[in-house]
Amino acid sequence: MKIWAHTLVKNEARRLWYSVSSVINHVDKLLLWDAGSTDGSIEIEKELAKKYPDKIIFKSRLQKTAEEFTGVRQEMLDETESDWFLMLDADEIWFEDSIKKVIGTIKNEGESIESVVVQTINLVGDIFHFQEEAAGRYKFGDKVGHYNLRAIKRNIPGLHSKGAHGVWGWADGDGKMIQDRDSDKLKFVDVPYLHATFLPRGGERSNDLEVIKRAKKLKYEIGKPFPLDYYYPEVFFENKPDFISSPWEAMSGYFETRAFFETPLRKIKRRLWKGQVGY
Repeated sequence: MKIWAHTLVKNEARRLWYSVSSVINHVDKLLLWDAGSTDGSIEIEKELAKKYPDKIIFKSRLQKTAEEFTGVRQEMLDETESDWFLMLDADEIWFEDSIKKVIGTIKNEGESIESVVVQTINLVGDIFHFQEEAAGRYKFGDKVGHYNLRAIKRNIPGLHSKGAHGVWGWADGDGKMIQDRDSDKLKFVDVPYLHATFLPRGGERSNDLEVIKRAKKLKYEIGKPFPLDYYYPEVFFENKPDFISSPWEAMSGYFETRAFFETPLRKIKRRLWKGQVGY
């Protein structure tokens, strides 16, 4: 059972190294495509490709609009020569035990299932805080919350990329989203990964603002603190090149002050108004 991973990057210098490093030893190949980074991400991608020459397939593929995102994802699918593929965004960092269980599930049950959903721990404020469960809006089967579809069987009939960036997903030949197909073939694996979607991701603030729709995700919110003995992903403690950013960056004083006033309002809003999924 061959398993590849897809990682599409634009200005992700802060988390990219940790993201790819957290899964690379568990997949057969990883398509690492850059969509036009200007923040040093390309240098990191080349360093990763040099470290893992037999696994990483690096490519520059410029993407300028939200609509072009759909086509680029389809191109990645078309070049995938595996039984399954893992979606790995560059702001996602996996725990060793979590990725092992997902890969193990695919290898043991991959003939009878066609997609895998896992939990996400959404960082907000900084690496030391996470978003409350009440903020989770994604629905998969009978579960609603912080979940994400992360692995898909390659031979689903008519599998294709559908929708613009922000409301994008994978669909079958009838246009049905993969998560809405046979519920018996959608597998929930009870493991999480860290998702830094609400944290700064580019090398500088200006780099984040260059990325389509990312400004909407930079929330002034203080999450719940992790316990002092929290077990972070192992990759944070492994050796890395000197030019890779430390993951241990706390929120600034300005951020904390502004978030102090905005956080209660956000919590009230999400309890009174169930917003739509996507952005």
